[in-house]
Amino acid sequence: MNTAPHSVPPGWDCHVHVFDPAHPAQAGHYQPALRDLPDIEQTAEQHGVGHLVLVQPSVYGTDNHLILRALASEPGRHRGVAVVDSAVSEHELDEMHALGVRGVRFNLVSPVGNGPEAFRALAPRLKARGWHVQWYARANQLDAIASLHAGSGLTAVLDHLAGLHAGIGATDPAWASLQRLADQGSWVKLSGWYRLHDTVPYDRLGVHIQRVAETLGDRLIWGSDWPHTTFNPDALPAYASLWQPVVQALGETRAQAVRGAGAVLYSGTR
Repeated sequence: MNTAPHSVPPGWDCHVHVFDPAHPAQAGHYQPALRDLPDIEQTAEQHGVGHLVLVQPSVYGTDNHLILRALASEPGRHRGVAVVDSAVSEHELDEMHALGVRGVRFNLVSPVGNGPEAFRALAPRLKARGWHVQWYARANQLDAIASLHAGSGLTAVLDHLAGLHAGIGATDPAWASLQRLADQGSWVKLSGWYRLHDTVPYDRLGVHIQRVAETLGDRLIWGSDWPHTTFNPDALPAYASLWQPVVQALGETRAQAVRGAGAVLYSGTR
């Protein structure tokens, strides 16, 4: 019998969620369908992606049990980004780190998301672990994020093209804010195209992707945003359609570097 270990493709998808309808959800949110780790692993591997970053969705608040359980099922393979409040214990943070958590998400879009107060309270503890701070925010909030990070010693990771939607013009103040964040060493996640006022094949965002790449240099990662909670479960976008805008905007060589950059950002050892 062949007992050779499973070969894992080298690519990184740095923004996926796992859901279980049996798990308690926050009131007022959508009721997620079952979307577990093996499901996204199978899909991603077909496209050369073997490593995932499991991002805690707002629907579960600070209850990170689902992503921690998923990380524990594949020790060392994937990484996680949790949502915590300022009351989280040192022991809990250490356990998360051991399982592969390397960042905490702050959400300025969801009404139940973490915000600036929690950032200030948690910053020293996150810095001590070498974690980063992932922000889901609108483009007009980038300058406030830059001010929070100034002098904090924490790296900012900006979700979904830093909120730079297709309607933002070339002279919008958000670009200056992005440059300020880039000067602080921030990263941008190329993801969430359908959240940015565009539709397949996302051609209107191409010039934005190029400008973000010019501003951030090598500090770019990609994420599919699977399982795409803004869509009906029977009408999900094709996985490849969410990768193609990166190739189209940056070319195959640069795009492949983006898909491998998760290995750098999420390597974080304490």
